[in-house]
Amino acid sequence: MKEIKLSIYDTKSRSNKTVKASNGEKVRIYCCGPTVYRDAHVGNLRTFLLSDLVVRTLNYSGVPTLVVQNITDVGHMTDDQIEDKILSQSAIEKVDPFDIARKYENRFNDDLASLNVKAAEHNPRASECIEMMLTHISKLIDNGSAYIGGDKTVYFAAESFPSYGALSGNRLDQLKPGYRYEFQEDGAKKFHADWALWKNAGNRKEMIWNSPWGLGFPGWHIECSAMSLHFLAGKVDLHIGGIDLRFPHHENERAQSNAILDDNQSEVVDLWLHGEHLLFEGRKMAKSSGNVVLISDVIKKGFDPLAVRFCFLENRYRSQMDLSWESIAAADQTLTKWRNAWKSWKKNNNLGETELTNAIEREALSFFENDLDTPRAMQLLRQFYKRADLTNEERIFLLSKLDKLFGLDLEKAPKISRSITPKISELLNARIAARLTKNYKISDELRSELKQLGVEVQDKGTEQEWNWVN
Repeated sequence: MKEIKLSIYDTKSRSNKTVKASNGEKVRIYCCGPTVYRDAHVGNLRTFLLSDLVVRTLNYSGVPTLVVQNITDVGHMTDDQIEDKILSQSAIEKVDPFDIARKYENRFNDDLASLNVKAAEHNPRASECIEMMLTHISKLIDNGSAYIGGDKTVYFAAESFPSYGALSGNRLDQLKPGYRYEFQEDGAKKFHADWALWKNAGNRKEMIWNSPWGLGFPGWHIECSAMSLHFLAGKVDLHIGGIDLRFPHHENERAQSNAILDDNQSEVVDLWLHGEHLLFEGRKMAKSSGNVVLISDVIKKGFDPLAVRFCFLENRYRSQMDLSWESIAAADQTLTKWRNAWKSWKKNNNLGETELTNAIEREALSFFENDLDTPRAMQLLRQFYKRADLTNEERIFLLSKLDKLFGLDLEKAPKISRSITPKISELLNARIAARLTKNYKISDELRSELKQLGVEVQDKGTEQEWNWVN
């Protein structure tokens, strides 16, 4: 097996560690996947780009990987613990909860493909892994790490895990009753920081399963413990997620997983990798802030989704970054310029590998291997287009190789620049006027005419948005 040179900042040790393949065959990676009850916004997707960069860096160096990225389609409660997030969305859309889950799972996969994120080898759904969760919970009860509470819910006994808090820095004796996700006020738990492994169904009628402890559904944290241990054969070389998952999700997952395997003495996860939050135009991206941006929004504005990937690459994964429409537009323009340059260079197909190209390639890879220092790698890429000491043949050779790291489709045909014509502008204005006067027949006719001209229109209340069809 090739020597691994990728060094990553480990959240638990607070230091950089070299990634390892504990079985000597493949680096086993677990990435916390989405809860599929709504579209993932670009802030959510930043985490999955992080996983992609790790895989690309390792694979580029000849190191094989095995990636498991779960789908949470049950058990992730709303912050007030009133209802499962998927059941809540099911009630809003008046659609079966599993149809909701599949709908948003498919959209999530489409978004990842738009960002050139490599697919995981396994995408287990929580709802299809109930039996393995029950097996793991039984083991925790048998070894004294879990108990059945007064409400017939199975809880993990937090005090049974001596090193709780090593990941997040949160000590059990400092956690106040009622902290987020695990609030319980009826005395069912032995200790206020204990958390649910299997929740009693109570009055819940949907998304429930039989268990040795009665009808119910899994807690959010046990899902990842069970699926990572099962699909990665009991060892996770690298665990990836957003910084918001560090506590309580990953802290609780660590406690469960270690307790299941080795009575708390060894670490199931060797290295914990977390990506920072994304701001959009100065504010944290959130539905409550009204600044949620989806990949579909990027496409509607006529930008290549890879412009978002470009922006992410220009920022360190461990730093908060501030994305904006202005930065996405600038990245889109740069991608178009670079692809036009490729098109002009490609006229000569002579092989361009030289000592200089090999040196530049090694330098670029070293930036990725140094805790994914993609901003410095992007600086190198920007300089690459201006360097006078490179021939076009050398540029072609380098780009063909290095884009396997960057994933920006630099060899893709540049998009055709189109501008709105007076005719299209006239039709758009006429359609707005027709809608305002509630002349929907004329409005629909104008929509069809615009589509024939390559313009697709969507209504947003009293306003309309448009984008090119292709």
